[in-house]
Amino acid sequence: MTIDSSKVSASTTPFALIDEYSAIESEKEILFTMHTVFRVDDIKQAVSNSRLWEVQLSLTGDNDPQLATLTERIKGELRGSTGWHRLGDLILQVGHYNQAEELYNELLKNSSSDSDRAHIYHQLGMMKDGQGQYKEAVSFFEKSLEIYRKTLPEDHSLLANTYSNIGLAYKNMGNYSKALEFYEKAIKIKEKSLSPNDPDFALSYNNIGEVYRQMGNYSKALEFYDKSLTILEKSLPPNHPHLAASYNNIGLAYKNMGNYSKALEFYDKALKIYEKSLPPNHPLLATSYNNIGNVYDNMGNYLKALEFYDKALKIYEKSLPPNHPDLATSYNNIGGVYTNMGNYSKALEFYDKSLKILEKALSPNHPLLAASYNNIGGEYTNMGNYSKALEFYDKSLKILEKALPPNHPDLATSYNNIGGVYDNMGNHSKALEFHDKSLKIRETSLPPNHPDLAISCNNIGLAYNNIGNYSKALEFYDKALKISERALSPNHPLLAASYNNIGEVYRNKGNYSKALEFYDKSLKILEKALPPNHPDLATSYNNIGMAYSGKGDYPKAISYLEKVLAIWQESLPPTHPNIKTAMNNIDYVKKTMSLCCFFFSLVE
Repeated sequence: MTIDSSKVSASTTPFALIDEYSAIESEKEILFTMHTVFRVDDIKQAVSNSRLWEVQLSLTGDNDPQLATLTERIKGELRGSTGWHRLGDLILQVGHYNQAEELYNELLKNSSSDSDRAHIYHQLGMMKDGQGQYKEAVSFFEKSLEIYRKTLPEDHSLLANTYSNIGLAYKNMGNYSKALEFYEKAIKIKEKSLSPNDPDFALSYNNIGEVYRQMGNYSKALEFYDKSLTILEKSLPPNHPHLAASYNNIGLAYKNMGNYSKALEFYDKALKIYEKSLPPNHPLLATSYNNIGNVYDNMGNYLKALEFYDKALKIYEKSLPPNHPDLATSYNNIGGVYTNMGNYSKALEFYDKSLKILEKALSPNHPLLAASYNNIGGEYTNMGNYSKALEFYDKSLKILEKALPPNHPDLATSYNNIGGVYDNMGNHSKALEFHDKSLKIRETSLPPNHPDLAISCNNIGLAYNNIGNYSKALEFYDKALKISERALSPNHPLLAASYNNIGEVYRNKGNYSKALEFYDKSLKILEKALPPNHPDLATSYNNIGMAYSGKGDYPKAISYLEKVLAIWQESLPPTHPNIKTAMNNIDYVKKTMSLCCFFFSLVE
């Protein structure tokens, strides 16, 4: 540690030389105040002990320009009128919501001015939003807004901030039209008071883009993300973390569109910036690794996905407290890969780690807890333990019904998952009941071409297919196909799923030529969109093989089924049930072919 005496004299922070009073005078100990700020000059591993690190610190003075800039920035972010208000803001920023609520409620009782009350209501809204209690957040924001509108001009920046936060809460509640309404109000104020290239505009455009992305309107989302990026590229240095965040959002939109190569391109841009501008264990780097891992997961490259998810996890474990929700997200992502690999017990292990953190870190009705229960329910579904799956899906649903408005899209997802379990249990009428609930919510809350509507129609079609009502199945599969064709890029995997489903109906009806026509359309998309060993390709080959078997073209059937076996043996663990299924299918076709040859020889 280096303490320059000239900086001590230029500092308002007191120090005391205590070497004369120290047990070891040669150490030249200095007693410094708790809030003293030091600059980290160097960090290196100790030569004598690899488990220890030496950190070289030097004292900063009050005249340090970087410290002065940082101090002013923090003061600007903590806008409270008194020290108590600023303390509340700081507690809120570090995520200690219960302590923040206690302090703000006490301040509210003793507040004497409208401006103080407006600020406190606003911060209570931020606290409720952080806890996932979005209705309460809107209620507090509206109380704040009511005071601001009485005491401030209509184009004041505090009004714009409040409108933005109300928009965010409505977005989290799934009320996208209301979210856009408030985001637009915020932009109108900013247009009067800010220059066109102000970074605040970029934030507003980004918020609107995020709403359109969640609505499934990816082209519109990209339009606003691009507006945001254009401003940031003009107003910020090339390695600024906000630019990386913008690239991440664009990458996410491309991922949702099924354009994985484009998604990786933008995620890689974000990662390069973070690697240059942030320390090696910064949580934003972990977020970047998670995003890249998610693309590889969707591409079926599970080992690559695990590699990036593991990088993210290592950073989170070093940089975050053990009960931080981001750690839970990391465990959840790894669990998802193991699910896709068919290693369900390993997946449950990670989902359980995630759940334990969220149960400690969040309020009992937080939507993230519902998502965790949902993931565990999905795992039990995959394992065929349907009663356990329903137990966890029901826990998830109970939280969502308390936390969200009745038409929130997440509720539709919950009903959809429960419907899927009943379908697997053979209770197709119960499955249809839940899938219909899901579809009704999505029709109410989402635009008519949202991909989630196609998913609902596909699931209803599947239930009708399972009960042998093929005309009704085709009706819903056709609806799903029309939505997917309008909403998605021509090579999106969801389109392939629609073609595959229609092919399944024709195969069940015994119309193998028509089935092969649709299976082939599905396969062409998957071969373009996915790597050659993706499990979805194996499913496609399997369906084509079984259709050829139905037609009596056994050599062709075997050639496709052998492709299936090769992919599953390479991409799945050796105990995965799909491998056994593939072997059984090949065996079945070979036996059928032998029987046919035997009967033909008898006839001859």
